Parts: sequence; C-alpha cells; structure tokens
Amino acid sequence: MTLVAVSDAGPLIHLAEIDSLDFPSAFDALVIPRTVYRELEEGGVPEGLSEVDHDLVTAEGDPSVTAELDPGETAALAVANERDAILLTDDFAAREAATAADVEVHGSLGIIALGYARGTLAREEAASLMRALQRETSLFVTDAVVERGIDLLDDR
Repeated sequence: MTLVAVSDAGPLIHLAEIDSLDFPSAFDALVIPRTVYRELEEGGVPEGLSEVDHDLVTAEGDPSVTAELDPGETAALAVANERDAILLTDDFAAREAATAADVEVHGSLGIIALGYARGTLAREEAASLMRALQRETSLFVTDAVVERGIDLLDDR
C-alpha cells in the first residue's frame, strides 16, 4: 500500500525548526497544495524544503465545508480527501474537520511516531525529536502530550 501524505504548513515549519524535514521518508509520497506553499512563501519557506521530494498541486473541492479553517488548511484537507491520503497538520480545528471527514490525520508528533513505526527512525531518535518539538519550536505541546507520544513508541 502506498502511503501518501498531504501537508499543511504547520508540520513543515515545526519539523524544519528542529532540522527534521527528512520526515517524508516516513511516506511514499508527499503532496503540498499550492495554497499552503504560498502561505509558506509569505512567512519564509522552511530551509531544506526544496530538498524534500514533493508534488505541488492545486486543490479542488468546496471550501465552504471548512469555513473555520484558513485557506491552507482547507486546501490540504480537500486534497487529502480527494486522494485518500493522510493529512498532516498541527491545527486543532483542521484535525477535527479531518476526523469528521473520515480523513486520517497526524500532527508533527504523529509524523515522528510514524517514522519510527516504519523503521526510518530509531526509538531514542524519535523520542528526542518529540522532546525537541516541544522545547525548540513554535509548536505548543504539553509535557503530557509529548510523554504520551513517547509511550506510544513503546506500544508499536
């Protein structure tokens, strides 16, 4: 089975902040909607993104279904839904919308856990990256969530 992921800006930004944009190795294909890429350009495209194999696509679909989301989140969810792909986002409202649309969703911590599950990261490296997301990035995540993510590594 081919594992395709569609990313919103958040995970690309947060994983770049800890020099871990090589996470797409956890996926067989990475897709970035053009709307998301334009958002990244406005704030500064994360260093290293140009070295990550990805496809830029235009989102189709009805943006009114996710009116509470920003344009990038809306586009990423639409593309994930169209392609039966995993949505990568750290935004709570986008995660809820994805769950409601029956789209599998992972945030930055989940991406690291998936990398461990697929054998691209060692357990200690995954745990270290999860802690770094909390300490060294603009992502707000509690100690309890990080520790739960690390505990889940042991369950795999």
